[in-house]
Amino acid sequence: MALARAGAHIVLAARTAAKGQDAVDRVGRIVPTAKVQSSILDLASLQSVREFAEREGDRPLDLLINNAGTGGAPKRELTVDGFERVFGTNYLGPFTLTGLLLPALLRTARPRVVTIASSASKLGKIDFDNLQSELSYRPMWGAYSQAKLADLIFALEFQRRIDATGTKLMSAACHPGYAITNLEKYTSGAGMKLLTAILRPWASHDAAHGALPTLYAATSPDAQPGGYYGPDGPLEAKGYPVAVSIPKRAIDTAVAKRLWLISENLTGVTFGPLSNVS
Repeated sequence: MALARAGAHIVLAARTAAKGQDAVDRVGRIVPTAKVQSSILDLASLQSVREFAEREGDRPLDLLINNAGTGGAPKRELTVDGFERVFGTNYLGPFTLTGLLLPALLRTARPRVVTIASSASKLGKIDFDNLQSELSYRPMWGAYSQAKLADLIFALEFQRRIDATGTKLMSAACHPGYAITNLEKYTSGAGMKLLTAILRPWASHDAAHGALPTLYAATSPDAQPGGYYGPDGPLEAKGYPVAVSIPKRAIDTAVAKRLWLISENLTGVTFGPLSNVS
C-alpha cells in the first residue's frame, strides 16, 4: 500500500490468480491511482519460480522484496521438488528467485534486494547434517528458525559478494517483530500457544506496523548495504524500524559460503560473477 501511494509500479506475487486479484483490488480501492498487477508465483515450486522470472524479468527491476513464506506444519512435508517445505519455501525459493531476477535488477541505477528474516533466526542453527529435517523435524524451533536464519545469512553473504565484485546492487535484511498475521495459524504445541497468548497483548503489533522495517530497508536513504532492521521496542517485538543486532551465527562466513554452494547445487541457479567469489 505504501509503495502504491509513492507511485511505484508494483508486481504482487501470489500463489493463485484469485488471491492476486484480491490483493490488487484491495490496494486499488484505497489507492485509486495505484499501478499494481499480480503474477503467479509459488515459492515451493522451482518451475513456478522460473516461470515468474521469465514473465517479469524482461524489464528493469528497481526493488525485489523477498517477503512470502510459510510456518512449520505439524508434520514434515515436501515441496514438489522434494525439499522440506519450510526450507524450500522460505529459503530456496527466494534464493532462486533472486538469482533469476539478478539481470533485471542490474538494468536499473540503484537496485535493492530486501529479504525478510525473523527474530526466530536468533534461535536457529544451520545444521548441515539435518538441513532439510531428514533426521528430525521440529516445526518452529527447528525448520522455521533455521530457514529464517538462512535468509539472513543469504542477505549478508549476497552483500559480501556484491562488494567483492563491485556490483551496483544493495542487499539488506529485516524482520517484522511480532506482527499479527495469518502465519499464526502454524502455532502448535501447548508451550508455543501459551507463549503467544502471554506476549500478544503487550508485545505485538499489526501487519501494517510489521511492514515498516521492510519499507525502511527497501526505501530509506539511511538504510545500509548489509544492514539488518527490525522494531525498536523490547525484544524487537514491536515499534518503529531501527538497525538491530545480527545473531553471531548469521555472520559466520564459512557457513555462509557452504550454504551458498549447497543452495546453488540444489536449485541449479547461479548468480553469475557473484558465484565465483571465494
